[in-house]
Amino acid sequence: MPRISTEDAGRWLNNVPDEYVFRCRDGKVFKNMQELEQALVNMTDESFAFHVDDHHNDFHNWVRDIIKDEKLARDLAKSRSRSQATVSVSRRLAFLRDRLQ
Repeated sequence: MPRISTEDAGRWLNNVPDEYVFRCRDGKVFKNMQELEQALVNMTDESFAFHVDDHHNDFHNWVRDIIKDEKLARDLAKSRSRSQATVSVSRRLAFLRDRLQ
């Protein structure tokens, strides 16, 4: 497993620029992984299904292309339910926060 620098961990936890925020179907806007986690906890399964189906995964794309956390992006690509995605984000957040200590 590649080592994660504190610089990478901090960058992945920071807010993205305003022009790259995620705009969810339910009207919520989030700008970092912590807000993604909270959005996943609180969104309906219908909103999740709008963003994730057999043909696309908006959360995976945003994390891969904007946040640039390949590990979390891979985990989200495998997530087919809101609860799976929430667990993936929560675990990654805990790991990255630990790296900053």
